[in-house]
Amino acid sequence: MKEIKINTDIIKLDSFLKWCGAVSLGSEAKMYIQSEEVKVNDEICTQREKKLKKGDIIEFQNNIYKII
Repeated sequence: MKEIKINTDIIKLDSFLKWCGAVSLGSEAKMYIQSEEVKVNDEICTQREKKLKKGDIIEFQNNIYKII
């Protein structure tokens, strides 16, 4: 599990995928999210604007990220 520190109280899911380096473009993040390839706290998430907070767990392409 990779711990990713954010500098704000919340971050949107598509922005988080870019922030942690999982994707390089927002359009790429959108594609993966809409294709149901991203899980937030063990549930598939299709909302690009999903607000994440510290403690949330994101799973994407066999990687697990925890927001700290």
